[in-house]
Amino acid sequence: MPVAAASLLEPVAAFIRHLAAERRQSPRTCDSYYRDLARLAEYLDGQALTDWRRVDSHALRRYVAELSRSGLGGRSIARHLSATRRFYDYLLREKRATDNPALDIRAPRSGRRLPRVADVDQLNQLLDSQPDDPLEIRDLAMFELMYSSGLRLAELAGVTRDALDLASGEIRVLGKGRKERLLPVGRKAREALRAWLAVRPSLAGEGQPALFVSRRGDPISTRSIQARLGRWGITKGAEQRLHPHLLRHSFASHLLESSGDLRAVQELLGHADIATTQIYTHLDFQHLARVYDQSHPRARRARRDGED
Repeated sequence: MPVAAASLLEPVAAFIRHLAAERRQSPRTCDSYYRDLARLAEYLDGQALTDWRRVDSHALRRYVAELSRSGLGGRSIARHLSATRRFYDYLLREKRATDNPALDIRAPRSGRRLPRVADVDQLNQLLDSQPDDPLEIRDLAMFELMYSSGLRLAELAGVTRDALDLASGEIRVLGKGRKERLLPVGRKAREALRAWLAVRPSLAGEGQPALFVSRRGDPISTRSIQARLGRWGITKGAEQRLHPHLLRHSFASHLLESSGDLRAVQELLGHADIATTQIYTHLDFQHLARVYDQSHPRARRARRDGED
């Protein structure tokens, strides 16, 4: 339990009761708020600040610096600040504070996370799995198309039947900012789409424009796509959790790894800024090291005595 003055912890406890009773927050959320605010109270007590009214933005900036030194990342610190801002909103409402010192304080920026990417061989194995019913035929067509063309989740859900041209191997999608782009569709994806179009009439009404539909014949939702991809991974033996962004990330990374053409990948992904695409330029260092060792004439390791 945190060691802090009762004058600091009592308002925190009252705030937590308010969250639970009036805001109907879950016990887990309430526990999270309490932990973050109790940690702040303990820090303030150590600074001889035992009244929330006396806490100013300078004290909170010093606290943020302390959190950073303790190893917390930007996202965790942002959560602490969010809890503090909400707590002070409560104190102001209860007339237990005169201002909100956390309003203008921002957490330090986190390093950008590299997207997770599926292993090529494992992804091929999962997509080579045979579907067992019309819904799985649809699922395979969705997943092949997403990986083949790098579609966002919302773009996949919004694709219409007339946007697909199997003869030319192209599909039109509406991306962010309602910008339309024309994308190539690979051979495996075209095969899966033909199989889906053969069974689609059993689920979709004649006037249904959506390319992918639910069991009821309505346009499939993004949530359903996420759930079906997760289910596919489980039933087909994936070694990691499958989700739509994993397929888009894998499309970008695998294409860049083979081609090195950043501008082309930017166009295919529909990124307005090439800096967004550059997060995909990471390559597995072990793979690079192996290529280097095997290919560079001055890098090949000397053979051990006795080796042929």
